[in-house]
Amino acid sequence: MSQKRISVGGQAVIEGVMMRSPTVYATAVRTPQGTIVIQKNRYTALTHRFKLLNLPIIRGAINLVEMMWIGIQSLSYSASQAAEDSDPKPKKTAATNLSIFGSVVFALAMGFLLFFYLPLWLTELLDVEGSIAFNLIDGAFRLIVFLAYLILIARWKEMKRVFQYHGAEHKTIYVFENGQDLTVANARPYTTLHPRCGTSFLLVVMLVSIVVFSFLGKPETWGDRLLRFAFIPVIGGIAFEFIRLSAKEKFARVMAPAIWPGLTLQKVTTAEPSDDMLEVAIAALVACLDYQNARLEIPS
Repeated sequence: MSQKRISVGGQAVIEGVMMRSPTVYATAVRTPQGTIVIQKNRYTALTHRFKLLNLPIIRGAINLVEMMWIGIQSLSYSASQAAEDSDPKPKKTAATNLSIFGSVVFALAMGFLLFFYLPLWLTELLDVEGSIAFNLIDGAFRLIVFLAYLILIARWKEMKRVFQYHGAEHKTIYVFENGQDLTVANARPYTTLHPRCGTSFLLVVMLVSIVVFSFLGKPETWGDRLLRFAFIPVIGGIAFEFIRLSAKEKFARVMAPAIWPGLTLQKVTTAEPSDDMLEVAIAALVACLDYQNARLEIPS
């Protein structure tokens, strides 16, 4: 089967999967009645609207915020559909958009406090001398907090199904990337680990932050601290470029050792999905590809 080589990605949601292509994102959810409902939305990334925002590093920071916005919208839709009394066609209102905006701001603020301010505060308590030592310890605390966070949510019973849908998302993307028919049988053999996963991206962010902050030295004043925090979008942009480069076939062998830690960490955030979960992931991707004029059908 001939398929146009486009970039697709996704995210696990509550009882479902969100898939995105360059101009569409679709969320497929398994309802309590066992049916699959799908919401499709067109979108044009800011990096496509404004060439200046498509410059390396800048595009990564923009992409991160956009994906958070889309992800929270998809989570909101999946939560409503997974409920027993869900409205099959929930209406979008100004209040809904305001709520989503508030959720994005809250998520960014919590990520900033947990993964950047808390490690910095803990390091300052140790009264470490020397810029290099300070930033290495700060980075070590950041990694510990990040890993502890993943391990804790992995112990949350309700997250197991989300992690299974995460695995279904990855398997389905592999089928598409290898030009195969989108069927459960074709998806089943693939690994649940994918180099462009958000888990790998976050780990790269943690590691890149150590290098970037080392150049900024040891923060002595509030101005120094604010400067470090101002570089967080730059760190996200660098991590985005790294993940983007690692996904290119010609760099795959060279980048393999560098992406190995991220793939290993995905063993915590992904799990083997059931066939009905793969069906949901396939439905979401087919919905995206339909909008991309791909001639695919959901398998019976």
